[in-house]
Amino acid sequence: MTEPTRVAGRRLVAPLVDLLCVVVFVLIGRRNHHEDPGFTGFLAVAWPFAVGVVVASAAAGLARLGARKRAFVVWLGTVVVGMVLRIVAQGHEFKIAFVIVATVFLGATMLGWRFVAWRGVPRLRERFRAR
Repeated sequence: MTEPTRVAGRRLVAPLVDLLCVVVFVLIGRRNHHEDPGFTGFLAVAWPFAVGVVVASAAAGLARLGARKRAFVVWLGTVVVGMVLRIVAQGHEFKIAFVIVATVFLGATMLGWRFVAWRGVPRLRERFRAR
């Protein structure tokens, strides 16, 4: 594998794991609220936050932020973009309880996996300290 391919692959890891966090959030939420378990319903809830991950990850990458700052930008950007799209594109009402749950769950998972990876991989730990 060439160096540019290896670097590009590493840059995709965080957004893909963040997308997995969104998938888990949506699956748990839909199950707890006894909503239709179908794929269409899942996509209706997931796509605004998936777009949020992509937009926030791209913005954080373009800004060339350090790893810690990038993690917070991606987390909060995902929530903000996801909520705005739910309200504007889907016509949902603003519900503070949903905002709080989404912010806490996505924060715990999106920041949590990074913390676990940082603690478990010494090379990552050095990257976090340097920034």
